[in-house]
Amino acid sequence: MSTALVRNPGDGQDFRYYDNVIEQVATNAETSGAASVMRLTVGRADAPPLHTHSREDESWVVLSGRVRFWVGSTSLAECEVRDAEPGAYVYVPRLVPHTFQTITPTAEVLVINNPGAIEGLFHTVGPADAREDAEHTDLAADYGIVNHDNPPPAQ
Repeated sequence: MSTALVRNPGDGQDFRYYDNVIEQVATNAETSGAASVMRLTVGRADAPPLHTHSREDESWVVLSGRVRFWVGSTSLAECEVRDAEPGAYVYVPRLVPHTFQTITPTAEVLVINNPGAIEGLFHTVGPADAREDAEHTDLAADYGIVNHDNPPPAQ
């Protein structure tokens, strides 16, 4: 990439991932493989399973709402739990188990993966009526992701 990328909210391409519409803010290709950035609104039922990435670090910027993060163990019960409010930045390095869930009805977040090749997983899964992570464990494994525990229960 030889120039800066400025992308205002709503200017990225939208795609479906399960029952969410996600805005692809910056693509792996646009950043020469350095990052993938997505903007999404998540509800309580949208939490991913507790999982580990082996190939990328993951960060979040909470734009609105409050989000709870579980980090550091392969069991939800043994994870460190931290809440992030609007404006918070959260960083989880590769190989560290983690998951997150909104604790407000919805939250808007930027999700940043470094490097960005994992965006292929989200685009490949595509639309569904609800999260079906158990049906995609082989695909997730192709991207270096291992699920360790169920997602936090929707409240």
